Parts: sequence; structure tokens; C-alpha cells
Amino acid sequence: MKKTVLVLIALATIPAAFSQKTNLLKDRPGDHIMIELTSDHWMGTPDSIKSRMTGIPRGANVYIMLDKPFKNSPQLSVGFGIGIGTSNIYFKNTNVDIKSTTTLLPFTHLDSTDHFKSFKLTTAFLEAPIELRYSSNPENDGKSLKAALGIKVGTMLNAHTKGSTLVNKSGTTLDTYTEKESSKHFFNSTRLAATARIGYGKLSLFGSYQINSIFKDGVAPNIQLLQVGLCISGL
Repeated sequence: MKKTVLVLIALATIPAAFSQKTNLLKDRPGDHIMIELTSDHWMGTPDSIKSRMTGIPRGANVYIMLDKPFKNSPQLSVGFGIGIGTSNIYFKNTNVDIKSTTTLLPFTHLDSTDHFKSFKLTTAFLEAPIELRYSSNPENDGKSLKAALGIKVGTMLNAHTKGSTLVNKSGTTLDTYTEKESSKHFFNSTRLAATARIGYGKLSLFGSYQINSIFKDGVAPNIQLLQVGLCISGL
């Protein structure tokens, strides 16, 4: 992981390999702001956990980027920056006790007892993405075919669960309060993911696959986060 961070720093500090924007490209948006609306999936999840997932798992990522075109190939550039990535996974009749003092992270089934009607696990990371980008028409970026491959490294800002509306086993509402618990104890504090996107103008389809596990070794199954969705850029 330290090597990855050093590579990112090195790439960010060699602007001599790239040109300053020429007059021809001075108004190029360069995808300086990227907003990603995501559909989230836990890959490698065992059936005992997968069967408890419900709803539409989703997230949102927002990045501020710099764009450095190659000196002799303005269709190619490197983008790098910083931003926030979030993910929300929903569960039914289940408590994910992230504040537990046990060795293993409990995913407790609550079909026969009181439970929250709505329950989600949310994570948020401060992330530094870097991309190798292609634009078919860099003179008019808003009417250009675009593609990008990259990686991003992140550090965890927050992990919490949120349960709303307490019901009994029959689904009858007992109380309408909301309970929120926060803890990063069971989670990997660093996330490394591979990224790709392809699109036209300001809209792209993208994918992000976490290379390391969401959870620390030995406390939960080896699960990776896959995010796919729509990217709005060129702002």
C-alpha cells in the first residue's frame, strides 16, 4: 500500500511530461469535477449474508480533479485529484453490530424478535483517484468520446449503521425512533480500487472494483465492493 501511495505522489509531481494547456485547449473542461451515482454490490458475500440484503444498495462519489494533457498527444491526459466516496448497503431483519466487542463481526438474524424495519450500513472514504484518460476530440470536450482507466486509494472517514422504525416479528410498529451507531473497528481503514469509465461528453458509464477486502482479515468474510453507475463530468 505504501508503494501505491508513492506512485500516486510521483505521478502528481512530474508535470514536465505534460504540456501547459495551449490556446486551442484553454477552455477544455478536463473533467475537473466528477459526480458518480452508484449501484453498490458486495462481491464474494456468503449466502448467509447475501440472503439478508434488501433494497437498492447505492452510493455517491464526488471528486475534484486536475487534468494534464500529454505534450505530443493532447487526446491523452492524466487526471488526478481528491474527493469523497460513500456506500450504503441495506439489510432486512438483521443487525450488523459494528460496535461489538467480539472477535468476529456479528450479522445477527432477527426474524423472530423485534428489529428495525429499515437498516443500513454506510461507509465514507476520503479518496485520491488517478486516471489515464482518452478524449477523441480534446478541442471540444463536450462532444467527445471519452474513456479512462485508473486506480484510487482512500482512507476511511466514517462507518456507521442506521436503524429506523422498530417493529416486532409480525411487522407491527413498536416505536418510530432512529438508532445510529458508528465504529471503524472491523473495517480496513485503507481502500484500493481499480476504476474504468467510458462515455460521451458529460455522461459516462463507470465501474470501480475494490482490490482489498472491506473488512479486516479474520473478522468477516473476504468481501470487495463493486460500484457501477453513471458519472457526470466535464463541469
